[in-house]
Amino acid sequence: MGHVVLPWWISLHSVRHGWSGGLPCGWNLIGILSVGAGLAIIVWALGLHFVSAEQGWELEMTPSYLLVRGPYRFTRNPMYVAAIAIWFGWTVFYGSALVLVGLAVIWAAVEFAVVPFEERRLEQRWGDTYREYRRHVPRWIAQSKSK
Repeated sequence: MGHVVLPWWISLHSVRHGWSGGLPCGWNLIGILSVGAGLAIIVWALGLHFVSAEQGWELEMTPSYLLVRGPYRFTRNPMYVAAIAIWFGWTVFYGSALVLVGLAVIWAAVEFAVVPFEERRLEQRWGDTYREYRRHVPRWIAQSKSK
């Protein structure tokens, strides 16, 4: 909900570039593609977490399982990549500089605080298994390797 309601609320307090008569213009609508992709990735990742946990869901800081399939094959942090994609999409959709500031704050918090903390916890729990996974899967988005 926060990735939907908060950007909308922030956009109400700033200029909505590209909007006329309370409606977005064509290029603003392109942002919905990024929002949709981000939401789909979150649903995919949450579904994998649900089926991977023994009881159907686990509310631990560091899960008792290490996901390496699905979107986790392409990035070690698909849920954060998805959140950034969603906020980027809302930035374009609303044409709002304040939503862009929100995106920057979320990215900085994830990049410099949340992910390093989580990676330390995963390495403590999974050791060499996690280090091997980290060697093969990028923190953010997989890049094609040139032949």
